Amino acid sequence: MKAKEFTELSIEELAQREKDLKGKHFNFKIQRATNQLANTSEIVHLRKDIARVKTILNQKKHSATK
Repeated sequence: MKAKEFTELSIEELAQREKDLKGKHFNFKIQRATNQLANTSEIVHLRKDIARVKTILNQKKHSATK
């Protein structure tokens, strides 16, 4: 997902998206450890999406407090 798509979400939706992505990341790590994950590059993309969500979430929180 692109950063622009994340900026259109509310703070609550971003927090939920972060939680969902972290759960998915955990499942991918388990699958990789048991050699069940076919495409290991998905983990990299997922980590980058989590970082994007966290960045935009922090930006929105800081702009809301000002």
